Amino acid sequence: MRTLASGLSGGEVAGLIVAVFWGVLVLFIGYVLVKLGKVVGETGKLVSGVTDQTVPLLGEVTTSVVHINSELERVDAITANVQTTTANISALTSVFAATLGSPVIKVAAFSYGVRHALSERREDEVRKRVKKEMKAERRQGSRKERKA
Repeated sequence: MRTLASGLSGGEVAGLIVAVFWGVLVLFIGYVLVKLGKVVGETGKLVSGVTDQTVPLLGEVTTSVVHINSELERVDAITANVQTTTANISALTSVFAATLGSPVIKVAAFSYGVRHALSERREDEVRKRVKKEMKAERRQGSRKERKA
């Protein structure tokens, strides 16, 4: 059944509309795919750039870790030596305290006692001299008063 005005039937018009719709859809999907291809390409470049920068960085990190491990081995050796030295000093201190500590303490206490006794003796002598001088001054003062 054809219409006189357009020369197309209703089914043909519907088919034409569907064909145009599919054509626009195909063009739109093609456009989206082209854009998606560009995004995937840029993503590939980004990944490639990151890989190019990461590989040398990983090499540097590996070198640093190897260097740090060798330094840690040196620190471990130094720590072991310090620990041995500390143990030796502790043992030496114990030996010193056991053998010389007690006599040294006794000598120090004795010398303190002697110094203290001598200083008290000197103080007593100074007091006696001061008393004598004060008595002598009083006597002279009283003699002068008598004469006057």
